[in-house]
Amino acid sequence: MTFSRRTLIKATGIAAASVAAPLKMAYGQSAEFTFKYANNQPPAHPMNVRAKEAVEAIRKETNGRMEIQLFPSNQLGSDTDTLSQLRSGGVEMFNLSGLILSTLTPQTALNGLGFAFPNYDAVWKAMDGDVGAYIRAQIAKVNLVALDKIWDNGFRQITTSTKPIVTPADLEGFKIRVPVSPMWTSMFKAFGSAPTSINASEMYTALQTKVVDGQENPFAVISNFKLHEVQKYCSITNHMWDGFWTLINKRAWDRLPPNIRDVVAKHLNAAAMAERADVAAANATLQQELAAKGIVFNTPNTAPFRDKLRSAGFYSEWKAKFGDEAWAVLEKHTGKLG
Repeated sequence: MTFSRRTLIKATGIAAASVAAPLKMAYGQSAEFTFKYANNQPPAHPMNVRAKEAVEAIRKETNGRMEIQLFPSNQLGSDTDTLSQLRSGGVEMFNLSGLILSTLTPQTALNGLGFAFPNYDAVWKAMDGDVGAYIRAQIAKVNLVALDKIWDNGFRQITTSTKPIVTPADLEGFKIRVPVSPMWTSMFKAFGSAPTSINASEMYTALQTKVVDGQENPFAVISNFKLHEVQKYCSITNHMWDGFWTLINKRAWDRLPPNIRDVVAKHLNAAAMAERADVAAANATLQQELAAKGIVFNTPNTAPFRDKLRSAGFYSEWKAKFGDEAWAVLEKHTGKLG
């Protein structure tokens, strides 16, 4: 699957100005079961492209008994609002970041721990293995079902206007924009940085006016916000990774016959795997485009960054928050963190 630059920029889903119509399929009146399926990405994002394919495949394989209506771009409300609707049954399905879901069950943020995973191979081994299984078990405790395969939301990288980030010392005193999140703030404070929580809509201006000297985001966001105009360097730190779980209201899921549940799970898990490949291809293209626009890339050794977080007590802090069981499962894939 190939993407034009326009499609890739749309794919970020950040601050989509217009609200697209729901991607509803023409199923007729024969559907025995109907689900609303929400997410926060625009229709052109690989998530929705692949989900739409899965929805149609599910309709065909169930002979029209199962109707799933896609609602992209937060059409049914903010992430918080839609999560509430999912729990009440107003929405049956929702693709959501584990870091956001952690407001309900803290352990779902486990995979987003700073410098936990060095690369995608480590991510998928963990998330398709016992780390993913552990997180799904925590999700089940709040009466939600998470399908086996998590979708890719990407690694985050650090951009700056002053210098490349090569060692942890480069982050000391560094003024960096971060999302409003305890994990982000505590991580950069551990590096001796000066993290500032700034809304995404104000990020460009903050960088332009030097309120902050840098920020961190996946490649798609860096491109979408035209940060090459106000940033010079991009350090491929891969310092955090997050994905989207396909969450289903348990009561709605249990109402489906087992054979239909199997069909839904099969096609949506396959769609998640295809989306991962799409995002990987998009990231490679975006890095090339950003380099052509003047961004200078470097890939630092991340081991010293881990060491710094360990000595600063960051890992101890989050081990206490996640609990010993979660920590042990994670360290099987990351090695000793703290």
